[in-house]
Amino acid sequence: MIKKEDKNIARARRHARVRKNVFGTIDMPRLNVFRSNSEIYAQIIDDETGTTLASSSSVALKIKNGGNIEGAKAVGADIAKKALDKKIKKVVFDRGGYQYHGRVEALADAARENGLEF
Repeated sequence: MIKKEDKNIARARRHARVRKNVFGTIDMPRLNVFRSNSEIYAQIIDDETGTTLASSSSVALKIKNGGNIEGAKAVGADIAKKALDKKIKKVVFDRGGYQYHGRVEALADAARENGLEF
């Protein structure tokens, strides 16, 4: 039986491997995704200064069931709106070590549909 700790360690390793190559600048910040069983979070980060430029989550949007695809779409649309308000059009997508499938893909597609380019 695979323990949850083992899955999180493996995800952290995958994320570290991706982060070696994915770096956000002021011109093209990084769109980071974190998902838990019940919620999903997104941040736009400038890695040069280490600051979060915009963030959104199913918790902040008060979505009743934020751990599903509909919640991920709402968070993706919200983060894109916040980014465009701050004149951010292009980002680098950081899937956080998760498969590009399901909620992560839904968040990315919603962000693209609402004006973000990556």
